[in-house]
Amino acid sequence: METIDQIEGDDCYLDYLDILLGPANSLSNSGGGVVDIDFSSSGGVTQEEKSLRKRFQDLSSVLESGRPAKTDKSAVLDDAIRVLNQLRNEAQELKETNEKLLEEIKSLKAEKTELREEKMMLKADKEKMERQLKAVAVPPSGYMPTYPAAYHAGANKMPVFPSYGLMPMWQYLPPAAYDTSRDHELRPPAA
Repeated sequence: METIDQIEGDDCYLDYLDILLGPANSLSNSGGGVVDIDFSSSGGVTQEEKSLRKRFQDLSSVLESGRPAKTDKSAVLDDAIRVLNQLRNEAQELKETNEKLLEEIKSLKAEKTELREEKMMLKADKEKMERQLKAVAVPPSGYMPTYPAAYHAGANKMPVFPSYGLMPMWQYLPPAAYDTSRDHELRPPAA
């Protein structure tokens, strides 16, 4: 309780002596004589002590606002220490949370930058492909495309020359196929 002595000062015993013995500057002797003992230079409660008591009452009312103020200084100091430790722990937790959030923000910014670069690359690729598609799809100037034929050529028609149109002509057959001298042996007569 060294901290209590530092806060209260050297004159803290005066409160207890006032209650137990009466006035602080005189003690009665059993022999009937009066012995004067001077505990402080002023001989009474100083302004500093009143200010200190007021501070303890204010501290007690702040710590526990719903309850009546405590008069025991050690209890008030214990409560103050407890509250300060709680606040210190909460502040440490908030610092750690803040650091984690800052790290997450940094990683999200880096990811955003990467996505932005990827988007730019994809846009450039798209434009390049569109230009290539336009270059391939456009026929060269001066070239007239051929129109499809008005009718479909039959199976027995074949072009004589590619530049001429289709005309009927005899199909090329092997010589054994159009030799009719052995037809009666190879094929039976039709009825």
